[in-house]
Amino acid sequence: MKVTFCTLITLLWCTVCSAHTVLLPAYGRRCFFEKLNKQDELSISFQFGDRALDSTEQLKGDFAIYGSNKKEPLKTLRDVSHGDVKMSAPYDGKFEYCFSNENSGIDTKDVTFNIQGVVYIDLDDPNSNTLDGAVRQLSRLTKGIKSEQSYIVIRERTHRNTAESTNDRVKWWSIFQLAVVVANSLFQIYYLKRFFEVTSYV
Repeated sequence: MKVTFCTLITLLWCTVCSAHTVLLPAYGRRCFFEKLNKQDELSISFQFGDRALDSTEQLKGDFAIYGSNKKEPLKTLRDVSHGDVKMSAPYDGKFEYCFSNENSGIDTKDVTFNIQGVVYIDLDDPNSNTLDGAVRQLSRLTKGIKSEQSYIVIRERTHRNTAESTNDRVKWWSIFQLAVVVANSLFQIYYLKRFFEVTSYV
């Protein structure tokens, strides 16, 4: 019974993994689509690989997202080994994303990708009293605090560098002043010594 259960779990895991890994044809591409509403967010992370067991080279490919008209791509990545693309739908419709191998004749190139989508909720809508809306608002506020903290850290670093630079200049100016005072004192001692020196004539 344990062997059968483990085997079933393994097969299900492999099915889920293979659903997000596709083989790219030589000089071809594979495309998929998602139906999105306006301002829905779509996040796609991917990585190109090689199914050949003896391959040691990191393969690369192209990625593009097209809108409903399929004319101009909304997002493109050229000749990359991996990527993480995020976009907000500008309108309602079907959006197509493609992984391209059109510039290569390698027939063992594959791509592994993950899709994440976030449904847009108007946070300013007073009737949007949903848990998802509260979570999104909390996430937005958290990101704002994180950005403010990053700004404070950068500003503190800049001010610290300025203070250290000023202290360094003051240190060297003080050393220069001390050197001038010591040289002036030695010169005065030497001059007074010569001034009061008694010369004797034979």
